[in-house]
Amino acid sequence: MPRRAFRIAYDGRPYAGFQRQPDRPTVEDAVLDALRDLDIASPPPGYAAAGRTDAGVSALAQTVAFEAPDWLSPAALNGTLPATVRAWASADVAADFHATHDATRRRYRYHLYAPTLDDDRADEALDRLTGEHDFHNLTTDDTGTVRRLDASGERDGEFLVLTLTAGGFTRHMVRRIASLVRAVGAGESDPERVGRVLGPESVDGPEGVATAPATPLVLTDVTYPGVTFVPDSDAVESAREVFGERRVEALTAARVVDDLCDGVE
Repeated sequence: MPRRAFRIAYDGRPYAGFQRQPDRPTVEDAVLDALRDLDIASPPPGYAAAGRTDAGVSALAQTVAFEAPDWLSPAALNGTLPATVRAWASADVAADFHATHDATRRRYRYHLYAPTLDDDRADEALDRLTGEHDFHNLTTDDTGTVRRLDASGERDGEFLVLTLTAGGFTRHMVRRIASLVRAVGAGESDPERVGRVLGPESVDGPEGVATAPATPLVLTDVTYPGVTFVPDSDAVESAREVFGERRVEALTAARVVDDLCDGVE
């Protein structure tokens, strides 16, 4: 049976993360349950995912690969997935393809609410974070903390959108970077704090970096050399429809909260 990779997009807010956990709803549960409903072994042979995302984190390009029957398209998979999880593209891959180990680059976007942030200070923090560093003070992991990072920010209204790209990320690394950039941009920390955090000494207590909220974070891309994902037009239409409905719900909820906020005197 051929091996196929699927791009999976999801709104991570209802889930306790991607990876399966006992007694908590996860995105991986939704994917494997959908395969089971299609009479496909769960997990199927060769199954692997590009990586884990934390509770509340969303994704555009989470990637799962496994031995799949010819008829299993993204649209067919969507037939048994919940609306918050949508397959939208696929690629035929080699028999030894591994969705985790064969990924060479991962890109995240963090939507940092920052109406009063100084963009120049934030950019300086991002410049200092760019390059190869030991991020041991920005993760809960004890090993594998040296990474080469590309970090940039772009102003979009009240938000500063951070784009972070690396071969891989340690646990909580992106969210702690967002927290550090916010602190420097807000003038709560001096830019030199970045150097101290990236230094060899452990930084904790008041100097430690808190983990920013999960919901503004999106996994936007995972790169596999030589693999071209082909969008499924029906699946793309389905994804745009269901996520469009969730966008309307979120915008409407924001208007309601605006009334509450503005009306309290």
